[in-house]
Amino acid sequence: MTSTMGFRHGRSRRMAAPPGSVAAALDSAQLVRRWLAGFAVLLLTPLLVRVMIGGPTWAQLVDLTGLFALSALVGTFVLVSRLRALSRATGITALLSAHRALGVLSAVSVLVHIAVVIAANPRNLALLGWVDAPPRARAAVGASLALAGVIALGVHRAKVRRDYELWRWAHLVLAVAAAMLSALHVLLIDDLVQDPVMQWVLAWLAAALVASLVHRWHGMATRSSEHVVREVRLESDSVCTVVLDPRGAPLQFAPGQFAWLRLSRRGTPDAEEHPFTIASSAESGACEFTVRSTGDFGTMLRRLTPGTPAWIDGPYGSCSVDLLPQPGAGAVMIASGVGITPMMSMLRTLADRRDRRPLLLVRGAREPGELFFRGELAHLATRLDLAVLEVVRRPPPGWTGAAGDVDAPLLQAVLPSAAHRAGVDCFVCGPPTFVERVARDLGDLGVPDHRLHTEQF
Repeated sequence: MTSTMGFRHGRSRRMAAPPGSVAAALDSAQLVRRWLAGFAVLLLTPLLVRVMIGGPTWAQLVDLTGLFALSALVGTFVLVSRLRALSRATGITALLSAHRALGVLSAVSVLVHIAVVIAANPRNLALLGWVDAPPRARAAVGASLALAGVIALGVHRAKVRRDYELWRWAHLVLAVAAAMLSALHVLLIDDLVQDPVMQWVLAWLAAALVASLVHRWHGMATRSSEHVVREVRLESDSVCTVVLDPRGAPLQFAPGQFAWLRLSRRGTPDAEEHPFTIASSAESGACEFTVRSTGDFGTMLRRLTPGTPAWIDGPYGSCSVDLLPQPGAGAVMIASGVGITPMMSMLRTLADRRDRRPLLLVRGAREPGELFFRGELAHLATRLDLAVLEVVRRPPPGWTGAAGDVDAPLLQAVLPSAAHRAGVDCFVCGPPTFVERVARDLGDLGVPDHRLHTEQF
């Protein structure tokens, strides 16, 4: 494998836009603005209507803080309802960050709501009890505890998500419980639902919540395409590649996007599924996932036999060379571990299209044994204007590549000039800490925000 610190410059031959690319879609910035406007309406409409209703100041403050908490909670469901247009506009990393931020905002609003209720009348402190509290207060306390559980799972997700299914179920049950108990609390208070306009607003919030759940759970059955296992390749002791052939029409995706994979036909919450980046070429007709084959689901994938059916819900995400409103003169792809998978999909696709734009792949690993796809990358370098730099943190004796971390000095070496940094698209994928550190270093080096595209796993 050739390692180089330089990024080969050259004239990039622009290829025709592939089917489904952003060239045939709305500009991503315009899509983001539309989604932001939609969420502003979701969050602010209940507040504006309540202000229009009027009433004593403390009563308004109590209702406003509660309504904002409820609207933010509904927004968290919308963000993870698998709206493809939304994930394409913002990218999955930004989407999940917004989901967590809205969840925290909802929890903070609940605390403010409780504080305002007590400040309005100190005797309301008794409502926090359980035995003697009225049903409306019990519903509120239950919703608050459920939401606190959701936040706790989010804070400790790195530890809890070792068992992904347990984490997913706990997160889902607590979130739905928080939403249902919050709705019950509003109904039992009864004051708000007496106003005809507020009735429509609350019904609209309920419809948004139900639509999100239906689109998420029932939609995964109607959107999914059936595939069959062609082969399972063992890339290492802990990584395997599952190659799937479609039963019907091939899955249309942009290289670098991801999909949800499950081994059950059912589109119900009990059907175990996991998100994986599609590693194959968008031109191949097949669908490959290169995944860590550890844990229960990973071990199951590793043991699949040819002919086994599987279902794919996708594609999602926006980290792709095909989804750039204004592509640069070339691309720098920076990956760690299985973060190489979206890069492989993009490289394989560009090779199939005979694309000659200059490309640089920087991949980090603890040791050379984690650098799978080395042989294929060497072959791709003969079909593309591609340079590959391998960086190993614990190099063995005789290692001829780079040693250390993918850090700021190395990135400055491969992106030596300001004009260069402004003219190429940088794709970063890997563990969250790796992505955050590399993205920060690239930003400090002057890479513009619209040239930086990240994905975490």
